[in-house]
Amino acid sequence: MKQPAPFSLIISDLHLTEARPEAIALFEQFIEHVAPQAQQLYILGDFFEFWIGDDDLTPLHQHVIDLLASLQQYGTTVYIMHGNRDFLLGKRLLSACSAQFLPDPSVVDFYGTPTLLVHGDSLCTDDIGYQRYRKVVNQRWLQWLFCHCPLRWRRWIATKLRNSNPHVDHPKRPINVGHVADVNPDAAQQAFVTHRVSRIIHGHTHRYAKHWHHHGVRYVMSDWHSHGSYLKVTPDGVIMYDFAL
Repeated sequence: MKQPAPFSLIISDLHLTEARPEAIALFEQFIEHVAPQAQQLYILGDFFEFWIGDDDLTPLHQHVIDLLASLQQYGTTVYIMHGNRDFLLGKRLLSACSAQFLPDPSVVDFYGTPTLLVHGDSLCTDDIGYQRYRKVVNQRWLQWLFCHCPLRWRRWIATKLRNSNPHVDHPKRPINVGHVADVNPDAAQQAFVTHRVSRIIHGHTHRYAKHWHHHGVRYVMSDWHSHGSYLKVTPDGVIMYDFAL
């Protein structure tokens, strides 16, 4: 009997939180019915709505950790990349999930095709204010200081930052309507050249689409609500899937 072709799965921007039970239910279905057949599962950031340190272990966090850890029994390797909401995900969480850290950016060879995986915010170069903020919050000393503040302070700060995000509760913009917080085409083009790839996959902007550039193709992941999306990468290419409760 012919063996099925190997494949990897990619998801992003689930923004898991107690306030979005439909996304949690969707992730449970994904873990139970989709992910166990994959060789690898790549999570490209903003897995949680926000992450204020590995010591903030709520019942929801433990439930999600258990779900990811369950994939180990099927031989599915899990990789997690930092997003702009959960860049404080640390070694303790990764160990509990039986997951490996995936740096941003990373070039992954998918069955002979080198592919650039990024969260996506580094490509939004038109948003000067955000890029300055991004440089600041990625300072190791500042992250250390933040993680040593009381949990209640960290939750308050994270909520304030979350509410100032340009992608929060905006009306869905048509793909052909630009925005300062979207990917800059020149930045995307430069990423193809710098990393010597013909395929880029990212999330962050939530604008689910496939874009063609001079040097290759760029796939954009969506966020998750009562419906979600994932990419299935096979030796023959990439397939974009939508699914709902």
